Amino acid sequence: MVDSPSWAPSDPLGDALHLLRMRGTFYCRNELREPWALEVPAFADTLSFHVLTAGSAVLQVPGEEDISLRPGDLAVVPHARGHTIASSPGVGPAGRVDLLPQRYLSEHYSVLTYGGDGSSSLLLCGIVGFDEPAARELLRHLPAVLHIQAGIDPQAAPVHEIVRMMATELADLRPGGEAVTTRLADIVVVQAIRTWLARDPAAHRGWLSALQDEHLGRALVAIHRDPGRAWTLAALAREARMSRSVFSAEFTERVGEPPMGYLTRWRMNLAHARLREGAASVSQVATESGYGSAAAFTRAFTRRTGQTPGAVRRGRGAPVRAGSG
Repeated sequence: MVDSPSWAPSDPLGDALHLLRMRGTFYCRNELREPWALEVPAFADTLSFHVLTAGSAVLQVPGEEDISLRPGDLAVVPHARGHTIASSPGVGPAGRVDLLPQRYLSEHYSVLTYGGDGSSSLLLCGIVGFDEPAARELLRHLPAVLHIQAGIDPQAAPVHEIVRMMATELADLRPGGEAVTTRLADIVVVQAIRTWLARDPAAHRGWLSALQDEHLGRALVAIHRDPGRAWTLAALAREARMSRSVFSAEFTERVGEPPMGYLTRWRMNLAHARLREGAASVSQVATESGYGSAAAFTRAFTRRTGQTPGAVRRGRGAPVRAGSG
């Protein structure tokens, strides 16, 4: 195979952001009056986001400081953690948002009216999931909460503009409004992550920094772009233009797992996403994943994930987790 071009991939982080395609999206427009408190349970393998368009609220994530939300603020909780949003600290008991009576306008959109008889707030909540491994890997490195404050950070101006568009769209649900809101939500989450990448030193450590490294980034991009290739440690080291021992040590230290373990996990995440779609057969996914036979792939997939390809294809499998297997 021809050597990859000199280090100038389009944009490794951009590639990851491009793959932030949402699935299983659900939105709830919350029309609230003080006092009120909503519990958002820990839905597995999802990201939650909250846009406050009127009033005030407090976001409470276990183990984190309370975050006060003002109109125009966006809060993203990326790690499937249960949390509470309330009109003020100490309000309770919190009603579980998915169990409260609400008006379903579609399969993916509802309106919830809740609380007492005090001042009103308007809150849009979204719960979304991601299948692509680049997106899942990026989300895994985000902090416990992303809080984008209205009018505070100039780099967040695109976020605020999208939030305003969402608020306008949700104020009067017209034909096609759900589709518009879905696409705006996709963009607002990506913009929130871009803002974090630009302003937080934590975004320049670990896998994120390795992805942007002149040497390690070459190997990571090679894996991402051609995961089915018969990669060896020596071949990946050549991509990185490093000796095999130095490459293995630096990759493991920066990324948090050995190169071949990362390759296997990446392949299995891709395979999981393809199987979950249900369009490709196990044999097709095996070939795409670099395995010579469906039997060899099935053994590797089951050993790594604890579930069979057939179970995932039938919709019963859970995504591959870092360090599993």
